[in-house]
Amino acid sequence: MSLPLAPASLPPLPHEPARAPVWPSSAQALPTGDLTVGGVSLAELADRFGTPSYVIDEEEVRARARAWRSALPHADIAYAGKAFLSRAMVRWIGEEGLSLDVCSAGELELAALSGFPAERVVLHGNAKSPGDLRAALRLGVGRIVIDSTGEIARLAALVPPGFRRRVLVRVVPGVTAGAHRAVRTGVEGQKFGLPIAGGEAEEAVARILDQPRLELVGLHCHLGSQIADLGPYVEAVRRLVPLLARLRDRHGVTFPELDLGGGFAIAYRDGDPALSPRAYADRVGGELALLCARFDLPVPRLTVEPGRWIAGPAGVALYRVLAVKRSGEHTFVAVDGGMSDNPRPALYGVRYTVRLVGRAGTEPPRAMTVVGRHCEAGDVLAEDVPLPGDVRPGDVLAVPASGAYHLSMSSAYNLVGRPPVVAVSEGRARLLVRRETLEDLRRRDVGE
Repeated sequence: MSLPLAPASLPPLPHEPARAPVWPSSAQALPTGDLTVGGVSLAELADRFGTPSYVIDEEEVRARARAWRSALPHADIAYAGKAFLSRAMVRWIGEEGLSLDVCSAGELELAALSGFPAERVVLHGNAKSPGDLRAALRLGVGRIVIDSTGEIARLAALVPPGFRRRVLVRVVPGVTAGAHRAVRTGVEGQKFGLPIAGGEAEEAVARILDQPRLELVGLHCHLGSQIADLGPYVEAVRRLVPLLARLRDRHGVTFPELDLGGGFAIAYRDGDPALSPRAYADRVGGELALLCARFDLPVPRLTVEPGRWIAGPAGVALYRVLAVKRSGEHTFVAVDGGMSDNPRPALYGVRYTVRLVGRAGTEPPRAMTVVGRHCEAGDVLAEDVPLPGDVRPGDVLAVPASGAYHLSMSSAYNLVGRPPVVAVSEGRARLLVRRETLEDLRRRDVGE
């Protein structure tokens, strides 16, 4: 017999409830204290694949991809591969009709090796290497996002004679949004894009239009990450549509595409706000249509780039407790992973939900701090989370909302290998990415 988690934690997609979900929709609590995801016991997965391990619910990924497709049926939904990318993820988002947003030749080559159509790929980045650009041109990506004026001539010089490559230009609308200053990319004074306010964006457009080997099809912007409020997206539209009108009046060109990026928030703890695709479509799409009518512009084809929103809630990280230590008023629960597989708490101060799985606790919960195994005082995975008072070495802890920006940002700090990724679906589990071993790490060290 299985028991559902608290209803507030498992809402239907794509509508946004009062309290956003932190666990995959398939999560079921068992009377034994265990938890199943995709019909598979998390404690059994920890025993089978070891810890740390990452579990990703395939059906959750697909459902969340479909939520965006349903909300914006005429838009291009480009999964942001930087959140998490593997061959299986490429296949899933491809089968759900999404495009793919990549930031490097490595991500692009993985997509190509997985059979993803190159014409449905968007390449962006503030400092693309010559290798990145050559790979994009060789494989024939659908769009390249120009991020600086210097990139214009550099890219045009690589395009073979007689060919034209479709490009977007990334502009900075001057809108502040994002959960942490390190991820606010829609404001002036950071490394991405060309500001509207200073005229740099319009000058870049003029330069691109002078390049016969580049075909400028529209504008791109990205405001930041972990944005739960629709207001910043609406404000961005209010600044971008007048820019489109000015460019039409100045150059006689009407651009058919507008990429508003991603950054859509998810819940990491019960009660955290999360952005709803349907609400985004209604309010942002409605504002875009209204302003285009006001400026006598055709409504451009919209592109959005959900990454975290699709992958994050589908993932659960599993750790095994190594030690429990009391220091003054604090109780520290040390686990066998940490900042090498999840650097986000150290980088951005993110707070997570943590749950004991595999057994029911026998003592009332107390506030504890879950810490990693690495030699850094900042290696903290979750502060002041309620865990049973009898938590002990050998227990398995599960951390939901772990599918995005964990493994994609992981490292081999302290020469600890990166964890495996296991997919679950319909009661079955299969390995997607194997654990990085000490032998893998030794092979890279070729000196004496």
